[in-house]
Amino acid sequence: MLWDGDCGFCGRWIRRWKKLTGEAVAYHPYQEVVHEFPQLTAEQCSQAVQLVMPDGRVLSAAHAVLQGLACGGRAGWLLACYRRSRVFRAVAEAGYRFVAANRSWQPG
Repeated sequence: MLWDGDCGFCGRWIRRWKKLTGEAVAYHPYQEVVHEFPQLTAEQCSQAVQLVMPDGRVLSAAHAVLQGLACGGRAGWLLACYRRSRVFRAVAEAGYRFVAANRSWQPG
């Protein structure tokens, strides 16, 4: 999973996900490794987390998060909902976009 290494909010979530997924998912700041993935751009990585699957497929945003957690044996039921329900998928992606757009917000 490639994530924004310059984002403190992102770093907190990645640390949490690492605890949940163990060795099942490798996490790397995109700034350090995006050049190793010709199917991705730095712009894509700056907008959302990217999960590169062993076969080279790339999942992004909420789909990447849910697949990563499922790979680590967590939240498989959420991934199943994502795959089966257009409504759930739309809500999950809208929620991800909202959080991503406001990740630098700090309570005042």
